[in-house]
Amino acid sequence: MKKVGIFYGSSSGDTEAVAKKIQEALGGDDGAEVIDIIMARKEDLERFDNLILGTSTWRGADLQSDWKFYLDMLDESDLSGKKVALFGLGDSRNYPANFVDAMKVLYDKVLKSKGTIVGATSTKDYTYKKSRAEVDGKFVGLPVDEDNEYEKTPHRIEQWCEQLKKAFL
Repeated sequence: MKKVGIFYGSSSGDTEAVAKKIQEALGGDDGAEVIDIIMARKEDLERFDNLILGTSTWRGADLQSDWKFYLDMLDESDLSGKKVALFGLGDSRNYPANFVDAMKVLYDKVLKSKGTIVGATSTKDYTYKKSRAEVDGKFVGLPVDEDNEYEKTPHRIEQWCEQLKKAFL
């Protein structure tokens, strides 16, 4: 597996913690590098063949604030030939009608920049009413609910990373 760049935006620290758990599941520092989006440059996105982008969803459907300032960087990047996986944090109990909606914003940006999305996740093990991040019956990446289903996070990450290891060859 080629080295992976994991880019995240985090307000409360939960998305950063999940990014680090994903890094560990992919082989630690040897398998992946974790980068806070506020420290990233366009060149950082371009130096990896495989990317993982993570965000939380705020106030129901908003993208995490750090990402808002760096979406232009995605627009300006040519992600052709790159495989990109997404993960999103959300609260399925308090925001069941907007669960992990912000992940769809990143999904749209990656497609516009010609990246190939990998890592879709089944909706079966999740309780929510609606999500823009559901496309063709699957989530566009890995949803994580650290508020209500934190006990499921390690298993979900492990399964997802096994899928990514195959996709990132």
